[in-house]
Amino acid sequence: MFDVHFDAARRGKGRGAAASRRDFLRVGGLSALGLGLSPLLQAQATAGEARRAKSVILVYLGGGMSHHDSFDLKPDASAEIRGKYHPIPSNVPGLHVGELLPLMARTMDKVCLVRSGAHNNDHHETATNWVMSGRFGSAFGDWPAMGAVAAHESGFPGTLPPYVAVPKNPSFTWELGKSAFLGGRCESFKAGDPNAEGYRVRDVIQAEPLSAARVQRRQSLLATVDQLAQQVEGSDQLQSYDQFQQRATQMVLSGEARRAFAIEQEADALRDRYGRTTFGQSCLLARRLVENGVGFVTVNFGGWDHHAKIWDGLENKLPDFDRGFSALLGDMHDRGLLEDTLVLAMGEFGRSPLVNKDQGRDHWARAASMLFAGAGVQPGRVVGETDRTGGEVTSRPIGPADVACTVFRSLGIDPRKQLSTPDGRPVEILDQGRVIDELYG
Repeated sequence: MFDVHFDAARRGKGRGAAASRRDFLRVGGLSALGLGLSPLLQAQATAGEARRAKSVILVYLGGGMSHHDSFDLKPDASAEIRGKYHPIPSNVPGLHVGELLPLMARTMDKVCLVRSGAHNNDHHETATNWVMSGRFGSAFGDWPAMGAVAAHESGFPGTLPPYVAVPKNPSFTWELGKSAFLGGRCESFKAGDPNAEGYRVRDVIQAEPLSAARVQRRQSLLATVDQLAQQVEGSDQLQSYDQFQQRATQMVLSGEARRAFAIEQEADALRDRYGRTTFGQSCLLARRLVENGVGFVTVNFGGWDHHAKIWDGLENKLPDFDRGFSALLGDMHDRGLLEDTLVLAMGEFGRSPLVNKDQGRDHWARAASMLFAGAGVQPGRVVGETDRTGGEVTSRPIGPADVACTVFRSLGIDPRKQLSTPDGRPVEILDQGRVIDELYG
């Protein structure tokens, strides 16, 4: 167990630009050819400056992975704190991880481990919206998730959506990680479960072959509805609707979109390497998506809320994470994708030092571990540390705004840029936070 501090900083520069505009009218019940995707596609395409990272993959561990049993073990603590598992050496000298992570132990030379994630909110929904946006608000998502901001700033330069969630957004009692006041045009595209038999993506793969004549008839019908909507709502609100509608059609009909989601084209051996699970195949699909130009992918891997029988829960979850995440990093490294893709894994908080009466660990926002890789992150490092119980951060506390600031700077987005709410009120993307300089050399 060790901690290394680095002072050298290499910050990403550049800026994104996007003009604000009103949401367009949703036309219900007319989603032929996937045209119901139009709300998603309302991000304006913009020409950004050169960026350190072209894409981001966020592996979201909803519920809160136990740092005590994975990446910040305390073998010298009392039994009710150290838990069941023993540390094993990794391929980074002096760095140990939990025994249920043997593949990650051989992959730690590709990541920077942050042991000092910290904030002060133990509520799932509130904390999740905070860490996914970088701004504190209510449990209901007052601020747009990082992926939604990335979609707003990058626009829709091709036929693939700029923000994809695999298999879907995080969820506890309701869906999280949404676009808030940025509207439907910046919502994530939900890819579904790529491990499902006969996997097909809704609204990308046509349900039935359509002739050119049928396509034209359906588009004519939508055009008629558009004219009526303009009379009802006003043309200013719908001035760019046709453009987004056209993009929706292009996405459904394009071979590019179908190929990006065609996970069955991967070799069986590679799919086995990731693991034939929802999480493993989600990681593989995330790699395919960024390889094809998607700017922000959230891989949602929930189920870490182990208030009881934590050993049973971790023995089910950690091997799946170990296989899928190590395969993602190794595969992306082999393909050269880590050079311009930022990969991070985190949850909304860690778990309590003491094992409770139900043999579980409870919510603990004061300490958590995170993993960063790619896009200039210097691998094989450890940033921050916790005390002997793993309950308090003792060096370099890193909050949600710091993580979001690092992500935005890596993408070339100015985190202090002002966005407009629907009522025209200017708000900064982030109101605090700084780049985690220790990630870079």
